[in-house]
Amino acid sequence: MKLVTRLFITTSLLLAVAVGGLIVAADRLLRRYLVEEIAHGLQREAQLVALLLPGDSLAWPDAARALGERIGHRVTLIDSTGKVRGDTEFDRASLAQLENHRTRPEVRAAIGGRGDGIGRDERLSASTNERRLYVAVRGGPPGLAVVRVSTTLAVVDAQVGGVERAVALAGLTALLATALLAWLLSREVARPLVQLAGAARAIAAGQPPAFPQSRAPEVAQHILALRAMHEELDQRFTELRREREETATLIETMADGVLAADARGTIVTLNTAARRLLGYGPADRLPPLAELFHDKPARELVDAILSGREVEPVDLALDNRALLIAGRALPNGGALLVLRDVTDLRRLETVRRDFVANVSHELKTPLTSIAGYAETLTAEVGTGTQSERFAQTILSNARRMQRLVDDLLDLSRIESGGWQPTPESVDIATVARETWAPFADRACDRRIDFSVTVASSDGAALAADADALRQILTNLFDNALRYTAPGGRITVAAGPTAGGTLLTVSDNGSGITGQHLPRVFERFYRADPARCRDQGGTGLGLAIVKHLVEAHGGWVDAQSAPGQGTTIRMVFPRLGRSL
Repeated sequence: MKLVTRLFITTSLLLAVAVGGLIVAADRLLRRYLVEEIAHGLQREAQLVALLLPGDSLAWPDAARALGERIGHRVTLIDSTGKVRGDTEFDRASLAQLENHRTRPEVRAAIGGRGDGIGRDERLSASTNERRLYVAVRGGPPGLAVVRVSTTLAVVDAQVGGVERAVALAGLTALLATALLAWLLSREVARPLVQLAGAARAIAAGQPPAFPQSRAPEVAQHILALRAMHEELDQRFTELRREREETATLIETMADGVLAADARGTIVTLNTAARRLLGYGPADRLPPLAELFHDKPARELVDAILSGREVEPVDLALDNRALLIAGRALPNGGALLVLRDVTDLRRLETVRRDFVANVSHELKTPLTSIAGYAETLTAEVGTGTQSERFAQTILSNARRMQRLVDDLLDLSRIESGGWQPTPESVDIATVARETWAPFADRACDRRIDFSVTVASSDGAALAADADALRQILTNLFDNALRYTAPGGRITVAAGPTAGGTLLTVSDNGSGITGQHLPRVFERFYRADPARCRDQGGTGLGLAIVKHLVEAHGGWVDAQSAPGQGTTIRMVFPRLGRSL
């Protein structure tokens, strides 16, 4: 349908709806006004009839007929029981045959004892089958309860119908005149709009548009807006092309591989580095993203990204190279992958682990000899002599070096994958108390209280390697004792949590400041280096705890505040499930 026709039909329909609405409004408002006026007139007549009625009830039927003929409306006299005692349209003999009027709405409202004693109702008459208005007023001579006056509403219908016909005739005339005017105006408005649409299509096709001219201010404003939009779009498209070329050049020159796919998994962007790392030539066609990798971790990462979830980067071994794959979901439902060649980095990490392990292993024998000779010297020299002090210093530092070497060897074994946990159901309370036993004397001397709390029977068992759990608790107990003042307390708590079991070790010691808290699980990091060194700490305890928990597939974090103690939280997954 053309715009001219639409404008013509729309204008005509709007005017028709307006005329119809005007007719409906006139019908309702005028009818309501006329009915209200008639009702007030009937009320006044009923009150007048109540004043003019004689006191003798035998004269009421004749009085009702006479007064009704005088005022031109039907008058009905009703007593308190609802019996009709007089009616303009019925003689004295017929009154006894009339039904009781007590249930009539207007009578019930008038004699109900509420309001001003006036009742009104509008309904079809049972005798004449026409709409009538009834107004009942409480009052009259003794023995009479209600005087009711009624009249037909046919006059109202006639008056309202005349007004409606006049409004309809005026509306039809206006409709015809407006339709003609709308047709002419719509053609004038539609012509430049059609030309404007042609200009918009030319802009969309990248061709020079021909903008029309119009004397209508509104259409002229649209033409100016379209011209300004065309200039702005032309400028923005130029900038977008430039930015796209710059982005493409940047991605192409990156050493990391960049790969982007749409929501269906089709690869739409791929730089040279990504092709090289994945082993594809410049002209090779790549499969969909879901079929690009064969390793399970990489496929799970791709599935998670396409599902819109955030995932951690994963390592992938491909053609004797180590790749680190990170990804993120795109707003359009696709995925972006970044592939980094970490072969040299992993080789350096392996060299570092091997170096630490080899050096630590080579240090064990001389340290054992130094400690043995120091113990011999301590036993041989006299007590309290300077030689004994020197020997004790040598022995203390040798033992500290031995602890450091042992921790380094444990950490290297865990990091290199040479040790894997054997999870089994372990009773937390039993293992915690067994691990605490070697620390009991130290705690007793410093009046430090120890307790184990298990939230429920479900949390009493933990899926973990028993020896690893003892090593974890040993390191945590040693740290807690070192930083808890005399009279303090250390608490072990366990309970079920989402995906596994939550194990916490808490103390009310000196705590850790916010700047140190994120780094407490780093190797050799000490929040208080002087104090830790004086008390024999190696700086590797929490690093070992972190690696042991993560080897189980769980996670660990620390919560602390200065002067309020420290809580180490660990989550161990259930058997057969990794976090």
